[in-house]
Amino acid sequence: MSLSTGWSDRWTATWRFGRTPVTCSVRNLSEVEAVQSRPVRRFTWRTGQWHRPGLEYLVSTDRHHGFESFEEELLLLLIADFAGDMEEALAQPFRLRFLTADGERVDHTPDFLLLTGSGPWLLDVRPAGRIRPEDEVRFAASTEAALAVGWNYSVVTGWRRHVVRIVDALSAGRRELTDQLGLQGELLRAAASGPFPFGELVERCSYPAIARAHALCLLWHRDLGTWHPATS
Repeated sequence: MSLSTGWSDRWTATWRFGRTPVTCSVRNLSEVEAVQSRPVRRFTWRTGQWHRPGLEYLVSTDRHHGFESFEEELLLLLIADFAGDMEEALAQPFRLRFLTADGERVDHTPDFLLLTGSGPWLLDVRPAGRIRPEDEVRFAASTEAALAVGWNYSVVTGWRRHVVRIVDALSAGRRELTDQLGLQGELLRAAASGPFPFGELVERCSYPAIARAHALCLLWHRDLGTWHPATS
């Protein structure tokens, strides 16, 4: 990459607003009204394609968001939604054009820009075993672009297996539930004298089968927490 004097003025980012592309320098990246933008690439569904795109509902934004792969859906969007700090998720936010050391122009479109309470996060998603040398160059360029405007940048390569399984299981209860039977209050009162195993906790409620769904909802929204003896 070429990071000589003035590089942030020579590197550009192209956004899409409606049908009109808008290009700015990397130095001015944070001045763009990102929430008004659209993905610079269209999501496509066709027979025989190797990746699996789709739409994922997020509690944080109360709407569906496009993704291009299973990894983007489960390793990023679902985990970010569970983190509870996300305010907006923008897929394929802009096309970054940077210069290599020999003057070659290279394009890279980051997978997501997440707007959170702790600041913007520019993110790429790539399983660790599938990162190629040319990917490393593009990720390094994205790092520099993010740092230039005070954003965070990360490449999501995977999580420990139990993390993904637990968050995936809890996501079944992420939507708010109508609690006409007062089961959430029963769960919270029971948990106050705990901790209890999940099964024992719901059995302390008047309708255990229904209490299971409410317990998952409370766990997702941080009204209930988990504890493991090994961490005490």
